[in-house]
Amino acid sequence: MSDPIETVMEAEPEAEAWFGLLDIVILVALAAFGVWWVLSNKKKQAEQAAAHKSYSLQPTSMTTQTTDNSFLKKLKTSGRSLVAFYGSQTGTGEEFAGRLAKEGIRYQLKGMVADPEEYDMEELVNLKDIPNSLAVFCLATYGEGDPTDNAMEFYEWLQNGDADLTGLNYAVFGLGNKTYEYYNEVAKYVDKRLEELGATRVYELGMGDDDANIEDDFITWKEGFWPAVCEYFGIETLGEDVSVRQYKLTEHSDIDPGRVYSGEVARLHSFVNQRPPFDAKNPFLANITVNRELHKTGDRHCMHIEFDIEGSKMRYDAGDHLALYPVNNAELVNKLGKLLDADLDTIITLTNTDEESSKKHPFPCPTSYRTALTYYLDISSNPRTHVLKELAEYTKNNKEQEMLRLMASTSPEGKALYQKWINQDNRNIIHILEDLPSCKPEIDHICELLPRLQCRYYSISSSPKLYSTKVHVTAVVVEYETPTKRINKGVATTWLREKKPEDPEKKLLVPVFIRKSQFRLPTRTQTPIIMIGPGTGLAPFRGFIQERSLAMDEGKPVGETILYFGCRKRSEDFLYEEELTGYEKKGALKLHLAFSRDQAKKVYVTHKLNENADEIWRVLGENNGHIYVCGDARSMAKDVHNIILKVVQEKGKMSEQEAIAYVKKMEAQKRYSTDVWS
Repeated sequence: MSDPIETVMEAEPEAEAWFGLLDIVILVALAAFGVWWVLSNKKKQAEQAAAHKSYSLQPTSMTTQTTDNSFLKKLKTSGRSLVAFYGSQTGTGEEFAGRLAKEGIRYQLKGMVADPEEYDMEELVNLKDIPNSLAVFCLATYGEGDPTDNAMEFYEWLQNGDADLTGLNYAVFGLGNKTYEYYNEVAKYVDKRLEELGATRVYELGMGDDDANIEDDFITWKEGFWPAVCEYFGIETLGEDVSVRQYKLTEHSDIDPGRVYSGEVARLHSFVNQRPPFDAKNPFLANITVNRELHKTGDRHCMHIEFDIEGSKMRYDAGDHLALYPVNNAELVNKLGKLLDADLDTIITLTNTDEESSKKHPFPCPTSYRTALTYYLDISSNPRTHVLKELAEYTKNNKEQEMLRLMASTSPEGKALYQKWINQDNRNIIHILEDLPSCKPEIDHICELLPRLQCRYYSISSSPKLYSTKVHVTAVVVEYETPTKRINKGVATTWLREKKPEDPEKKLLVPVFIRKSQFRLPTRTQTPIIMIGPGTGLAPFRGFIQERSLAMDEGKPVGETILYFGCRKRSEDFLYEEELTGYEKKGALKLHLAFSRDQAKKVYVTHKLNENADEIWRVLGENNGHIYVCGDARSMAKDVHNIILKVVQEKGKMSEQEAIAYVKKMEAQKRYSTDVWS
């Protein structure tokens, strides 16, 4: 009988060999499975990645477009055929596009409004895939014939591309100002370029003049536009225009205060948690450290304001603009609330009834009526005709109702009455409700109708080489009596005037951002310059002079620095007199001064220019100098331009056409720059 232990020990080598083989088989199987799993998972991830990439980066063919920036998809899925694009700097172009899209329903063309910055404009190539499709462009011209910021990419695409737009139906309405040299330049170019690329113009180019009556220009253009559209597509109007609300109201009785907007431009709590970069949608809260009066006497006021931008990482150059978001006067807001019988502290949300629209709310929501009327809505401008049309629906007195309907119409009598009663008499929404007591609109509808309160732009009157963390602004306080004996006040300057930094511990914060400009000093300090800036047109030149004086202090060669400045009276409104005369004594500046009311016969800067033709030609013609004009576009800038043409022609011994070409070349070379307003 063998020993049990021995038996086990003898069997051990056999067992060891068997388990070793099994281990190998299992390990190989596990390894094979692991390799298969990893490879298949990688393949799946690659497929998902590829799918994700094709979702966000679409090919030029738009037939399978599925991204959020596809206006074509939105049109198709919602059964629309009209898309109204806008290029807008102040909101008017957007408003006009919205009115066209809304009116399209009446003509069997359901429409949508589109910001060209938010959509893939190459889709215009395939808009013809939608039956009876039409693209309308409401485009403003800004600066020296430039497109607005939101239309820049689209404009450059048209300039640089050669897309085939055959089959695209379009119409263009331009928003411009006849006092500017480049009147409606953008609209003219887009209208012409679309046709060159094969598109079909359904109706003639419309051109609005903001210096006259752009509302009248727009409704006059529409009078011909809609019939032309109906004829082109063979469609008929559906009858009377029906008022359709764009936003639905939600009133919040119980809401977390932390979710309610209190005046922020875009991001909730952005005024509490400030973080760069700062821009139009994310302004910096700058503290006012200086706010002093520049006028010595008289009943007019001009402010020198200094904004502290330290820690903002914002940079500026002399000639740039400071943009700020103003606040409506609390007294006017309360008055409007009383006229509307509204509780201004009610928290509301207005939500777009069009789910496809990229604009979900007319302003940041949820918020209170008080906040909306204080920070977000323009309650001081003259309402346009479509607002009057809606107000008529809330008016009980027949005479008052007919008056509103007449002003909202396109009849010659209606246009004339609108021009007189609204524009010339300068009535805002508050004045209208005061003068038509039977008109009692719902406050939420008023909040839907009023345009957004726009930021204000001011030429910066300092140089960053002297004030790297401060921005100086020079602003006249706007206040005037209307024909109805009311006192109208500028929204921004009235608000700023109250911000006097008397207590250093108390901060006076204003939401601001920097807007870059092409208004620039020559790169070489020895280049001579002529600056023409009457009144607050002096503002950017103060920064220019500071820089040239500093360059002189640093021993750099500095060319002639000549300033033409004008105001009413030397003893009253000679802005920065001590500074300017100080620079003159130092030899850093040559002054030509015009005080219009210090003598019997009025003298303006243009008179001084006419007296100095030899100097002007020496600087511009002989020494390739630069000329800068800042201020009123309506008359001063035009007069200056004509004087320069005359000097070039006479002193340069050129024909009229040669002189025009010479000045045009100066403008192209940025040797003739303007920063003007009307």
